[in-house]
Amino acid sequence: MEDITLRAKRVLAEVDLIVAENPLWTKKLLQRYEIKTPIKRYHQHSSRPEEGKILDLLREGKTIALVSDAGTPGVSDPGNKLVAQIRTTLGNKSIVPVPGPSALTTAISVCGFPMDRFCFFGFLPKKKKRNRFLQEITETKYPAVFYESCYRIIKTLKQLAEIDQTLEVFVGRELTKKFETLYQGKISSVVKEIEAGKVKGEFVVIIKHE
Repeated sequence: MEDITLRAKRVLAEVDLIVAENPLWTKKLLQRYEIKTPIKRYHQHSSRPEEGKILDLLREGKTIALVSDAGTPGVSDPGNKLVAQIRTTLGNKSIVPVPGPSALTTAISVCGFPMDRFCFFGFLPKKKKRNRFLQEITETKYPAVFYESCYRIIKTLKQLAEIDQTLEVFVGRELTKKFETLYQGKISSVVKEIEAGKVKGEFVVIIKHE
């Protein structure tokens, strides 16, 4: 809640409409800062007609802010699909980025690894091609960053340890949120540390490469 910028607060208050991945989460933010802007749902399963209505409002000259559940829109969320349609239909001048918190950049800033170059894999596949992704992560010559859920974080780290037990990793849990927790060390030690606590929330993993 406190990581919102002055610019973001102003934009959310000034636009005609806010489209949000989950309005219930966004309403909590708006209520905290007494922002009264109307809000509409937009998520990965939104239909073409729903996207068309957003484009129609923009054609009419309305201003719309896109908000994701957590972090800057367009990074591993459905926002990039809408942005692509707007750019194709209305051009670049219709899009104004308003940076916000990001688990990706937050993790990079505190992992302590050389991060002038890195590979970002987003959320790993749940089933198909998963083993290939994990193998690729261990073989890349740059630090590898990916997102993982609480339901798969232990399994994923153990699978990586089976491929290479010497891996050094950084794991950030619930970054910028109330229960933020940081883990770092050899992958086997990090697995034990995470298992000893509450395995809840969203995780960012960084695999160090020399």
